[in-house]
Amino acid sequence: MFDVIGMGNLNYDIIFLLDRFPEFHEKVVSREAHFGLGGAAGNTISWLATFGLKTGFIGAVGRDEIGEAHLRYFERLGVDTSGIDVVDLPSGVAVAMVHGDDKRIVKYLGANSLRRFKPDYAKKTRLLHLSSNPPELIEEAVRFANANGVLISVDIGEATLPRDVEGMIDYLLMNEDEYRRKYGSLDTSLSNAKNLIITLNGGGAIVREGDMTFEVRGLSAKVVDSTGAGDSFDAGLIYGILSGWSLRDSAKLGMLLAYLTVQKVGARSAIVPLERVREISMELGLNLPWEG
Repeated sequence: MFDVIGMGNLNYDIIFLLDRFPEFHEKVVSREAHFGLGGAAGNTISWLATFGLKTGFIGAVGRDEIGEAHLRYFERLGVDTSGIDVVDLPSGVAVAMVHGDDKRIVKYLGANSLRRFKPDYAKKTRLLHLSSNPPELIEEAVRFANANGVLISVDIGEATLPRDVEGMIDYLLMNEDEYRRKYGSLDTSLSNAKNLIITLNGGGAIVREGDMTFEVRGLSAKVVDSTGAGDSFDAGLIYGILSGWSLRDSAKLGMLLAYLTVQKVGARSAIVPLERVREISMELGLNLPWEG
């Protein structure tokens, strides 16, 4: 059995930190650049594997150096890779231009477009986490999880789902802008997911746990690069849930991991062992319910 299986894109990230965005037909020089492995669900699983959870992944990579790098990286962390298909398309690539809090991203799906849900594999986990998936894959996975007693968390992005499918999601995660575009306001009653977590611009989150809604305050940090911050938040939330924490404390851990991530360039640059995260949480006075 796995604690968590992730499903989503696996990309090679190219991130440029700019003093300003280029104008039409203009070239600008990046003051800093980062090259590394990424993909939303992959970033989340990387944190959770580092924390010692038993993890697996459903995805697809190409028969190329990027694909090999993804498999080797996961294997080093102890992530099971038997759910990852190696296909005859180039591995996915994401290019991000970052200026302050503003970010522009171009993606090439490549091998990710051939990803398929694997029910026999997904049966082996306590929780299935989805991020950056098309609606048809989300619907298939949610219906499967609901029928088989598997917890499911979905970082849905801009994907749309029928109301009955949304109501089957145990933990629905969206950022503030995505939620406003989908529902027109931050009214948490507009979603019928079992539990709803909306991450707010500048930090913090609105959490609806059943019928109760509350806000978790964010941590103030100088943002260097926000790439992967939401994925890190998801990891903290999932770790807390699987540890039996309250949803409030789980969201606080998510806030902490996002806080660490935005201070580094790259989605996975801030990943540190659980003991270090515990130390930082105590330094910041977060009062999380660590064992021992």
